[in-house]
Amino acid sequence: MILETENLTKMYGAKAACSKICLSVNEGQIFGFLGPNGAGKSTLVKMLVGLLFPTSGTARILGRPLGDLGARRKIGYLPENFRYQDWLTGEELLSFHASLRGMSGTERKRRVPAVLEQVGLAGKEKQKVGAYSKGMQQRVGLACALLHDPALLFLDEPASALDPLGRREVREIMLELRGSGKTIFLNSHLLSEVEMICDRVAIINKGKIVAGGTLDELLAQTVEVEMQAEGLTRPALAELAALSKKIAVEGRYVNVVLEHSGQIPALAEAVVKNGGRLYSLGAKHNSLEDLFVDLIQRGDH
Repeated sequence: MILETENLTKMYGAKAACSKICLSVNEGQIFGFLGPNGAGKSTLVKMLVGLLFPTSGTARILGRPLGDLGARRKIGYLPENFRYQDWLTGEELLSFHASLRGMSGTERKRRVPAVLEQVGLAGKEKQKVGAYSKGMQQRVGLACALLHDPALLFLDEPASALDPLGRREVREIMLELRGSGKTIFLNSHLLSEVEMICDRVAIINKGKIVAGGTLDELLAQTVEVEMQAEGLTRPALAELAALSKKIAVEGRYVNVVLEHSGQIPALAEAVVKNGGRLYSLGAKHNSLEDLFVDLIQRGDH
């Protein structure tokens, strides 16, 4: 396990920014950490990279306790809304960051061109950072995070300000990094991006983890069913409501949310045995967005 947290908590006075966070991330994964704005995503990342001290709880990164300098040397971090010196060229910026890391001149000459190539900026290293497009600035930020060849990379909203082309570029880089054996902790609220590339996902709301697992595991938790039926009696509606997590009836159209697909035959039975007429029944494909919205809205009540 490359990352584990146990009851990691950050308090600001009486307010919990993160409360008893328990996570585990395997090596070579892209781990998606989702939540609405203000849910505690960035707070957790800042604790894990050493920018904030937790109030309580523990964590291990690369097999070492949270804050261990040896582990921190093997971590890469791209913060949200970063800004670099506009007047530096891409090459100068990377050389500056390499010097901050204490890299030798020989190592610097080897790594700077290598990471520029890795993020697709080879040939553009002499351009000023201020002249880069948003996608190029995001890639040079990734290059800074990759300079020291980290084993674990924390990316905090790496594509939130990008257009679709820029998001695709960043997504392709993340997939290439995973292919080379890197582990990526992706902090994001872009659900479609997470759904396309993440191996496992955790969802946080109001500082607490509300769901976690592989995408298949998460999306199998609920099934939405649409029915067309007439003559629905009170007993039929009562049975349908008892089977469902949520039900909406509008005329002959009934929308039901179930815990799992094994309950679908019972829906048909509840309609027919109570005198109703069932014309159609179909299960809708669940998406991460559906699950996310349902979990967040439930937490707001």
